[in-house]
Amino acid sequence: MSAPTLSRRHRIRRGALTVALATCLGAALASCSDEAEPADGQSAASPAADARLARLAQQAADTGSLGVIVRVDSGDGKPVEIARQAAWTKNDHHLAAGDRFRVGSNTKTVTATLVLQQVAQQKISLDDTVEKWLPGLVKGGEHTTVRRLLNHTSGLGDFLLTPQFLPSLTGQEQRTWTPRELLAITPEQDPPTEPGKTYSYSNANYEALGLILEKATGSSLAELIEQKITKPLGMKDSFLATDAAWPAGKRHATGYEPDAKRLKALLSGTVDLPEGVGFAGPDRTDDNVDTAAIDPSWSWAAGGMVSTAEDWQRFLTALMSGRLLPEAQMKQMRTTVDAPEEGGAYGLGVMKADTPCGTVWGHTGGLPGYSSEIYTDATGTRSVAVFTSTNFGIKEKKAATTNKALVDAATCQMLGKPQPSDSPTG
Repeated sequence: MSAPTLSRRHRIRRGALTVALATCLGAALASCSDEAEPADGQSAASPAADARLARLAQQAADTGSLGVIVRVDSGDGKPVEIARQAAWTKNDHHLAAGDRFRVGSNTKTVTATLVLQQVAQQKISLDDTVEKWLPGLVKGGEHTTVRRLLNHTSGLGDFLLTPQFLPSLTGQEQRTWTPRELLAITPEQDPPTEPGKTYSYSNANYEALGLILEKATGSSLAELIEQKITKPLGMKDSFLATDAAWPAGKRHATGYEPDAKRLKALLSGTVDLPEGVGFAGPDRTDDNVDTAAIDPSWSWAAGGMVSTAEDWQRFLTALMSGRLLPEAQMKQMRTTVDAPEEGGAYGLGVMKADTPCGTVWGHTGGLPGYSSEIYTDATGTRSVAVFTSTNFGIKEKKAATTNKALVDAATCQMLGKPQPSDSPTG
């Protein structure tokens, strides 16, 4: 198998919408640039590198990403923070680097951390069957385990594109889903797969894990997140969303998606959307819809967190540097399976990816109007976050190419390596 590369599959997990909706950003970068690269051994965190990153962020915003937040922490106490947006979006909101954002499936890393904390306390075993904790709730639960839920080898399909759920995903139906209801409509993988054999990303896995956590601890998931993660780490701008509301008096990014006509054209050949299906929300310039009011509460343990770039980098660096889990559980978390869907490998709630400048750990997230990639180096010393205020909108080739160029450059700057060219092809 060839070396995995950093890629974006904008689904509701890392986005995680589904394999069918995945956006694979595989375009190559040009081999030259209009500025000299830093010499070997020289820090890439220079004024020229910062300026190039800002230029790439604006280029990404102008070619389909619409709004971009980049935060690079190279571990020297001087993070680089950049916010850029397409001109027309300023009529809705002036984007800032500290804006709150729906981080989607990055939430899975928090859920996995909470599970592994319980494993360390011997309240949950990775080899426990799902049936032990959730009797009769998950089809085939007697044959799969907590570990397989965590690394997406459970054999469960996903509920996202089922006829029952699709209207809620797009915001056309206002309905509050419980995790039990979502598990009840979760289909088998197609074709059916024996548990433990094949990686296949599914939000249903983490809905089940959230229920197991609540049963094992007697606390709600929101309470566990606050008690074990956000409060100890001082993550004052992070919480688990229970509805579509944004806290009054707090800044948040506005998210956008293509309108129904443009969405159908974008997904042609991959998903046969029912006629007229599109995202609910106010119409905006350039065939876009404001999706900031779509309720994300269904995503819960699979993707319900709201946070900021700074807060989430604080969490991820604390985790990867060993502050939240004992060594044995960190080893379990970093034990990966091949994840061809991701272009890399997947552990227990974390992704491992090879970038042009080195290996990184983290996750991705996506909800209607919000896409994010957040990574650290292997030691948790350095971190990078790239937030984009659209998810499906960066499926278009030019948007995908410029966005990948931005993510690659930001990751290289985080790792202290010369940045790739800022002249994307395609």
